[in-house]
Amino acid sequence: MPHRTLAPVFTGLRVGLHALFAGLLALVVVRVVWTGASPWPLVLATLLALVYVAGLGIARRRSRTGGIAWVCALTLVWAPLMWLVPEAAYLVFPLFFLYLHLLPGWAGPAAVVGATTLTIAGFAVHGGLTVGGVVGPVVGAGVALLIGLGYGALQRRSAESEALVAELLATRDRLAATEREQGVLAERARLAREIHDTVAQGLSSIQMLLHAAERADATGPGIAHIRLARQTAADGLAETRRFIRELAPPNLERGLGSALRRLAEGWAQREGIDVETVTSAEAALPMDSQAALLRIAQGALANVAQHADASRVRVALEQDGPDVRLSIADDGRGFDPGRAERTASGTDSFGLRAMRERVDQLDGDLVVESAPGGGTVVAVTLHGAAA
Repeated sequence: MPHRTLAPVFTGLRVGLHALFAGLLALVVVRVVWTGASPWPLVLATLLALVYVAGLGIARRRSRTGGIAWVCALTLVWAPLMWLVPEAAYLVFPLFFLYLHLLPGWAGPAAVVGATTLTIAGFAVHGGLTVGGVVGPVVGAGVALLIGLGYGALQRRSAESEALVAELLATRDRLAATEREQGVLAERARLAREIHDTVAQGLSSIQMLLHAAERADATGPGIAHIRLARQTAADGLAETRRFIRELAPPNLERGLGSALRRLAEGWAQREGIDVETVTSAEAALPMDSQAALLRIAQGALANVAQHADASRVRVALEQDGPDVRLSIADDGRGFDPGRAERTASGTDSFGLRAMRERVDQLDGDLVVESAPGGGTVVAVTLHGAAA
């Protein structure tokens, strides 16, 4: 849809031009009928009106050739009419604007000069050469030139503004499309992290528990593994349903500290590893910060269960002024973090990458300290989160 803020101005100018031509032509017709002279002036006036009306359709189609033919036909009919009726000379003023609007380049001003000369000659034929007969057409031509040139400049500026607005609208649409695409990609990445840290980890635990059940005596302690696997699957299903329903992190109604303790207790029972939980941060954190820290803790504990072969884990949530620090430390076999990131497959490295993405979204710091045989510490610091 074009945005033409100057369209009412142009419409008003065109309507005024048509009204001026119709009024001056009506004056000529009244003069001819009043004097009762030869019928030829009335015939020419009627023909001039028909040519003018016929040319309006050509002007709407913006045909350059048709416009030139139109003003030439108007001039050819107007000139003999002015020679017969002196009042027809006033019709030159609307013709000035048509010349400037429809004729290309310098042809418009040249036609104005020629029509002015012809008008002065017509006044001289009917009443002799007078000052008024010369000054009137010259002043009218000068005013028409100024108005016509201003109209042209205004029209060019309007076209440039329309092009600029169209370009801005197209740019806005492209930016909106890009933002939507980026939003979709970011949401897909977030969902991938959520599913990895909830459903995938729960299914991994179920798999390990069922392997343990297969190795155990079916009539002996294996039944306890099976029951624990069923409970883990039920918890994971409930958590997934809540995630889909609300897209909000589970288990945060009573705060992050309580959620971390419940997470650690359930994980310790499931994995058979001793877990110490320390939560000294009491400040109320934003929901997105709490959710990110809880998911990071889930991912870190899942890595401990899968890779560390640890016997003891410490989960600590601490506050230092406005900064909040979450750390998960184990006494497992450890690893080389740099080498692990370079050599791990896409699936194996997703947990660590998901942690880094979460921390980056919160403008925090993630530090992984580990060495072969020396255990691992995963520490996340959110600066100013508790301010």
